[in-house]
Amino acid sequence: MDEPLRRTPLFEEMKKAGGKIVPFAGYEMPVQFAGIIEEHNTVRKAAGLLDVSHMCEFWLDGPDALEYAHWLVTNDVKGLADGQICYTPMCTPEGVIVDDLLVYRYGEERVLLVVNAACHDKDLAHVRKYVRGEVTVTDKSYETGQIALQGPKAFEIVGRVPGGAAFTGLEFFHFQEGTLAGKPCLVSRTGYTAEDGVEIYAANEDMVAVFRAVMEAGAPLGLTPIGLGARDTLRLEGKLMLYGNDIDLTTTPLEAQLGWTVKWDVGDFNGRAALVAQKEQGIKRRLLGLEMIGKGIARHGYPVVAAGAGPEAQPIGQVTSGAPSPTLGKNIGLAYLPNPGYKVGDRVGVVIRGKVIEAAIVKTPFYKRPA
Repeated sequence: MDEPLRRTPLFEEMKKAGGKIVPFAGYEMPVQFAGIIEEHNTVRKAAGLLDVSHMCEFWLDGPDALEYAHWLVTNDVKGLADGQICYTPMCTPEGVIVDDLLVYRYGEERVLLVVNAACHDKDLAHVRKYVRGEVTVTDKSYETGQIALQGPKAFEIVGRVPGGAAFTGLEFFHFQEGTLAGKPCLVSRTGYTAEDGVEIYAANEDMVAVFRAVMEAGAPLGLTPIGLGARDTLRLEGKLMLYGNDIDLTTTPLEAQLGWTVKWDVGDFNGRAALVAQKEQGIKRRLLGLEMIGKGIARHGYPVVAAGAGPEAQPIGQVTSGAPSPTLGKNIGLAYLPNPGYKVGDRVGVVIRGKVIEAAIVKTPFYKRPA
């Protein structure tokens, strides 16, 4: 029997704001409000607020917390300063990706892992399975709410929230604790939209007050709620990974072109030997960007064939993500393609409903925010 869908502490606020609610990662979540394109453009030009309370928080505490977190993921957690964050894959001993996550370094004995909602059970079992040394793993996922305030006006809005001025000097990929609207919060300067912005964490019981205060402060600057639909087009333009689509237990960080998150020179990590072997043997495929030339949208799972091949040809790859890009006015996507063999400028075909639609391999990310 399926478990009932969960609701975030902002579920009623999302409904009141006109959110169209759909099942997502075990939750009832808003997929859109005013419409995906309008919401997308709002984030690029002003600011949008997303309920991301479904994301999960695991705390590592104890004398070996930092050492364990450093070994658990591929990035350099020990190299962070206290108050700093890194994005990183977390791999199995075989080098495939269990999840991609954010690691918050509080200190030698305290680390926060923020993981994807759909991976909660798998990730928690993985983190507990491999505990090394004296570390306590605490799951606070269902007690913690989170909102993402994203867009060029995000920090101006934060500064208007009571208590918010304390956070406006926050550096990129850093965090600090304090109060917003009189409620204890953790504020980090990160995001999943390729825009500047913050993510605000608070206890479930405080989340509605924080949400309302941020919305009130941001309304004069054009702040509106944003749904999962716009979140997906925003993150795709920035080539930000979607776990389950672009990466999963069949892919490695090297194939996904996340090699920059794999730190070879700062000690051992879970999956290192497998990734070293893969690197030495050569990467057989890479995640590349596509821009559709013909009329059609490349969707997750669509086969990719060689240029000039028919729809029945043996696929050379598969689309992992695809959507119209509101910012670029083009249809874009990502696909794993053989390596070596395909590079920027080459053409391929995407099989869409029995027809081959031509696409070009293009440089990614598709969008970078203005400096």
